[in-house]
Amino acid sequence: MSADVVERYLRLGLQLDRHVEGTVDAYFGPPELAEEVKAAPPVDPAALAAEAESLLGEIEDGWLRDQVAGLATFARVVAGETLAYADEVERCYGIRPERTDESAFAPAHARLEELMPGTGPLVDRYQAWLDAASVSREQLERITAAVIDLARDWTSGVVDLPAGEGVAVEIVADKPWGGFCYYLGGLQSRIELNADLRRSAGEVLHLVLHETYPGHHAERCVKDDVLVRKAGRLEEAIVLVPTPQSMIAEGIAELAAQLVLESDAGAELAAAVADAGLELDLGQLLEVRRALAACDWVDVNAALMFYEDGAGEAETREYLERWGLMTPERSAHAIRFLREPTSRSYVLTYSAGREVCERWVGGDLQRFRRLLTEQVRVGELMAAS
Repeated sequence: MSADVVERYLRLGLQLDRHVEGTVDAYFGPPELAEEVKAAPPVDPAALAAEAESLLGEIEDGWLRDQVAGLATFARVVAGETLAYADEVERCYGIRPERTDESAFAPAHARLEELMPGTGPLVDRYQAWLDAASVSREQLERITAAVIDLARDWTSGVVDLPAGEGVAVEIVADKPWGGFCYYLGGLQSRIELNADLRRSAGEVLHLVLHETYPGHHAERCVKDDVLVRKAGRLEEAIVLVPTPQSMIAEGIAELAAQLVLESDAGAELAAAVADAGLELDLGQLLEVRRALAACDWVDVNAALMFYEDGAGEAETREYLERWGLMTPERSAHAIRFLREPTSRSYVLTYSAGREVCERWVGGDLQRFRRLLTEQVRVGELMAAS
């Protein structure tokens, strides 16, 4: 790949971020390029869309071409072009969002009926089960620190973590997301956890594994080390939200939590929760997570309702609460996430990313290692599924 093409790709991503902040999830490429883009007036989005299309014509089929195709679609949307929601999502991420019939959610609810203690409506019993292990802010900080230590050890058994990598955790509020990994370059990440939403101990475990090891931070610092520093693939020095890169990243992070919790390390993580003063039945937690896997697609259905069917906020929230077993607080937060310019199409990356990564890995940790160290394409995962 020529240096000129890669530089144009980096510049294109940085320029789009001038119009929609958050388009660039992380940048640790040449600082002078970022400074130049920041100092110049924003480039008209239509010109950026044209540049993306021009760049597409110069790139052979491969990982970078997938990335530029996603950026070209996003640039067209930023420029004011109206695309059908499903078309926009597919062109950005490489997988088309499709509705899941509610009959697929019913067995998950039936299994949950068996797992939840007590009587009364399932949503109330499920929320009571979550609330019984609700994590205070003090417990959140303690559990997070313990999980990071244990998860780093597990991850280092799968992939070589570069010397000097690390994370710093901040508890924040008033964010549209539950947690975020800001990769800062230099093998360091800042992990922000949103304290606005009450979480159970099981949800905290999943979130921290997702954001740190072997999820987002692990992927970014390993690829920085292996692909950017050692292999000179500078295109990996930018992480762009509306691209297949995000589908892979969220698939890795969702699968990461599952792999660790279902391994021998799961018992150690449960013990860390107990040390913080909370009880956690790991076996029941895993059974609940398996039962609810099908309901991950409720969010995608809700997005299609909201953006394709023209459903209102109240109707969409009712759907999320009925089939996703959400509290009104959680459904309101989900709508806020859907309304964000950089996340309106992003919701598919969690369920679809996990599904294609899980099928491709098939329990083989060497394949999971490949996801952390190589430029695996969404199409490759789909073909193997």
